[in-house]
Amino acid sequence: MQIRTLGKQGLAVSAVGYGAMGTAVGYGPSDDAESIAAIRHAHELGVTHFDTAEMYGWGEGEKLLGTALAPVRDEVTIATKFGLTPSFGQDSRPEHIREVVDNSLRNLGVDCIDVLYQHFPDPDVPIEDVVGVMKEYVDAGKVTYLGLSNAGEDVIRRAHAVHPISVVQDEYSVLTHEVEPLFPVLEELGIGFVAYSPLARGFLSGAVKSRDHYAADDFRRRIAWWNPEHFDANVAIAGELTALAESKGATLAQLSLAWLLAQKDYIVPIPGSRNPQRVTRNVAATDLVLTAADLARIAEIAPDGGVGGRRH
Repeated sequence: MQIRTLGKQGLAVSAVGYGAMGTAVGYGPSDDAESIAAIRHAHELGVTHFDTAEMYGWGEGEKLLGTALAPVRDEVTIATKFGLTPSFGQDSRPEHIREVVDNSLRNLGVDCIDVLYQHFPDPDVPIEDVVGVMKEYVDAGKVTYLGLSNAGEDVIRRAHAVHPISVVQDEYSVLTHEVEPLFPVLEELGIGFVAYSPLARGFLSGAVKSRDHYAADDFRRRIAWWNPEHFDANVAIAGELTALAESKGATLAQLSLAWLLAQKDYIVPIPGSRNPQRVTRNVAATDLVLTAADLARIAEIAPDGGVGGRRH
């Protein structure tokens, strides 16, 4: 497995990580035993970076990930996030940050969180105050690296002035290009990037279904790619990408992950799967080399990403 460096503070992780949201929330029913098996299999294949959040099951996702990684704790980096409420509002008040981070340490069963993110900016709390509290945990040896998720340029710059930010996380995939204007800022400040939903919430998994196939609480029912007026156009994009992937002896998911790895050498995608076999296929994307012609063809197929957008 290739190793990539995120930021200038020493964070080095596998080129492909593991996103654990689906083990607890958002994408239909899950089986804890299968999820644990998938997480441990990812590690066996060389994955060293695992991502979760308080919001993923309100602690249950952290507990599951902590259990899965306990036998190999010293061989991996674990990231988690604070700052959301059960109604999906923002809450980064200092007292709330401390409560959540202390709970996360217990839920994960660790003495130190490797990467701590603010999940979303809180318009009611200055980012300087937020990072000040995050820095307290670094100074106490309970957090190693700081990150921001879903943050814009102004927030990133202000946060970085208080304490070095090692990594920014946002959605990025062949269907989602909105974050690309941030890359010059990250390069200027020396910050790495973690791409969540690198398979476009499953649209690029090779097994996409229409909205009617998902349960009422499935996140995909609220994303515009699945809107009836957009769905067929996005399926057509996925079909053309699949044809390109198959011409290279690869799957659509592998092509999509390889595309991300080819964009910048400081990008690490974190696909999530509860199926060990799919984990194997995702990790194999690190061996897929895309030529300039391949990248140009992908740009022709999806020049502006998907049709309709990714927001709920």
